Amino acid sequence: MKEEKEIIPVIVVGGGPCGIAAAAELKKRGIESLIVEKGSVTESIRRYPKRMRFFSTAENIEIAGIPFATGNVKADRNEALQYYRKVALYFKLKFQLNTTVKAVEKEGELFKVITSGETLYAQKVVIATGYFDLARQLNIPGEDLPHVDHYYDEPYAYSFQHVVIVGAGNSGVEAALELYRHDVHVTLVARGEDLKPTAKYWLVPDIKNRIKEGKITLITNAEAVRIDEKSITLEVAGETRVLPAEHVFLLVGYLPDGTLLENSGLKPEPISLLTPHNTKTYETDVKGLYLCGTILAGIHTEKVFIENGREHAIAIAEDIEGSF
Repeated sequence: MKEEKEIIPVIVVGGGPCGIAAAAELKKRGIESLIVEKGSVTESIRRYPKRMRFFSTAENIEIAGIPFATGNVKADRNEALQYYRKVALYFKLKFQLNTTVKAVEKEGELFKVITSGETLYAQKVVIATGYFDLARQLNIPGEDLPHVDHYYDEPYAYSFQHVVIVGAGNSGVEAALELYRHDVHVTLVARGEDLKPTAKYWLVPDIKNRIKEGKITLITNAEAVRIDEKSITLEVAGETRVLPAEHVFLLVGYLPDGTLLENSGLKPEPISLLTPHNTKTYETDVKGLYLCGTILAGIHTEKVFIENGREHAIAIAEDIEGSF
């Protein structure tokens, strides 16, 4: 006798804040879901710098109507990890962790969610994969050396060493300030004429003053062209400069996973990675397949945060509820 396959009402791909928000909003409406996540719960936040504090206030990153209690106006990484896990626990959400989704295929009225280990079946699918797990690559020699990272963690391993940070946006500025305050010789490399405008506004006076004092070195109009074991080579306004570098952080941004979108029957625009969708329900051109959170912004990841991604979750849950 042929065994019947289990059909899950909704599969949410991605276990970050927006994925958890989508699953929680569905649960509030009596709809069960399974969150399939390639890493751990809120993997992207787990990989944030250990001492990072959120840009948004705690109340603006609350999800599913659960208050975010914190002793500060803005929560830090550890508080966020605790909060989102507790929200998931409160709603008794179901997870399948350490599972990579490779494709989502429509099969009649159902979806086949093809993972690294098995095929799951669902009536609806929500893709909420964010962007933080796919770092932009410079594609230069030495980028894969062991002392080169695309993620900054904490300062203690780098004290009394020369560290070069490529990227003068928010991540680069935060890392530079923290490293400097832990006795690291820091050089910040900017592609443009100054820091990027995405840097948190309250950090800009701080780093500008440290640069003015000579405590942090800023090199502008520069591009990294090669990394060696103890140095990095830059092109600065047409001239070559070699800097000592015992560690290099390439903090030049992160991208959503366009491959998964394409493998799910969607057609993201090749350069922007923007994917056609209903701007009210966030349903894509594939009926029953939704996008939630930063994945909607394509490469413009600065335009969608938890505070507007949680609104996507509500709209998606309401639309799915109306179709069950």
